[in-house]
Amino acid sequence: MHIDKTTLYDLSIFDHNEEQSLMHHLNFCKTSNGVIWLEYYLKTTLSSIAEIEERQQVLQQIIAVHNQWPEIITNGSVLMIEKFYESHIDNIPKSTDIISSNIYKVVYAPDYSLLRYSVSHFIDFIQGMHGIYQLLYKPNNPAALHVLMERTRMLLAKPIVQEIIQYKKEKKLSLPAVLKFGHFIRFHYKQDAQELIEIYSRLDALYSLATACIKYQFTFPQFTQDIVPHFEAIQLYHPLLPTPVAYNIALTPQKNFLFLTGANMAGKSTFIKAVGISVYLSHIGMGVPARHLQLNFFDGLISNIHVIDNIIKGESYFFNEVQRIRKTIEQITDGKNWLVLIDELFKGTNVQDAMKCSSTVIEGLLKIRSALFILSTHLYEIGDGLKQFPNILFRYFETEVKDEQLYFNYTLKEGISNDRLGYLILKKEGVVDLLREL
Repeated sequence: MHIDKTTLYDLSIFDHNEEQSLMHHLNFCKTSNGVIWLEYYLKTTLSSIAEIEERQQVLQQIIAVHNQWPEIITNGSVLMIEKFYESHIDNIPKSTDIISSNIYKVVYAPDYSLLRYSVSHFIDFIQGMHGIYQLLYKPNNPAALHVLMERTRMLLAKPIVQEIIQYKKEKKLSLPAVLKFGHFIRFHYKQDAQELIEIYSRLDALYSLATACIKYQFTFPQFTQDIVPHFEAIQLYHPLLPTPVAYNIALTPQKNFLFLTGANMAGKSTFIKAVGISVYLSHIGMGVPARHLQLNFFDGLISNIHVIDNIIKGESYFFNEVQRIRKTIEQITDGKNWLVLIDELFKGTNVQDAMKCSSTVIEGLLKIRSALFILSTHLYEIGDGLKQFPNILFRYFETEVKDEQLYFNYTLKEGISNDRLGYLILKKEGVVDLLREL
């Protein structure tokens, strides 16, 4: 699925403020290398339903053994192993007889101290990888997991590695064991160890996604083989909200355009982003924040949410809005399945211009049946002129006003909102009184 950088940031998959990003929300990695792979998985959509379902199977398999996942591997263990290979250590004796061992321990005391500490972490890492292998290896594993497990099996098969797996760390590491294991991992296992760390890093990222599915009670979406666009969600919500309100929504080829209205702060942007996030997560093989989601494979996802001006280039806000719309139209007229998300079209011009421009764009987009559209606007007046088109849905978020107090229930309703609450919000926040006192 094609998605550009602007859309990734519009949906907060990534954000300059890390804590506001979905990446931060899904990060349960135990290692920094795992975080790198997690970012890769979140940036890389899969190219077919088969690949998506395979990723789902891998995550479901990790979920099934999640409470047995070895806790012995830590970021410190991995960093210590990497540091060990980068450090300068004088030759470790191959012989582990008592005399040469004690001589090395005394003469090369700093080296021995580093060696002993590194071997201890290495034992933790190898035993942890063995535990993961035992949990995940199955003859009928999905292809991607099968490759990782087969390679893990081969890397753990060497006789001394098997000794390390069986080594009991309850007692203090013996001097012969430190030298024997240290010599082996230093001079005969570096490349294998680095490959094992890479495998673990990938599994760590997948474990993170599986953990997020459990913690947030995500469900795995169902993909249809339809060649026409389709999106049906039950109890869909925005995953970054602590107490979200859920929505039910269905878009089909017969009703492929959602015209969304409502007052400021009523929930329009949150809803649009919730739909976009669920579709995006679906296409990386991840669970989604919904009780049920059925959709087809989308070729692209594009948004027009956070448009900014460009002072350096001398480009106005409105100009950049127009350019983004132009880019959108050029992309989605390729006959492929697209999801298009537009929030508050043409905010950068006067009301009359915005109404004329918005009507023109919407009527044009309604001709494209190979895409699904969600468009929010304050310009409810243009809604009446759009009712002639059979493929448009009208939904709004209701706002109640009682004693000049605003109440938002964030419930999606059928129809068009005509709420005008800007002045009331200005007054409620004390701005009107401040101005009167000037």
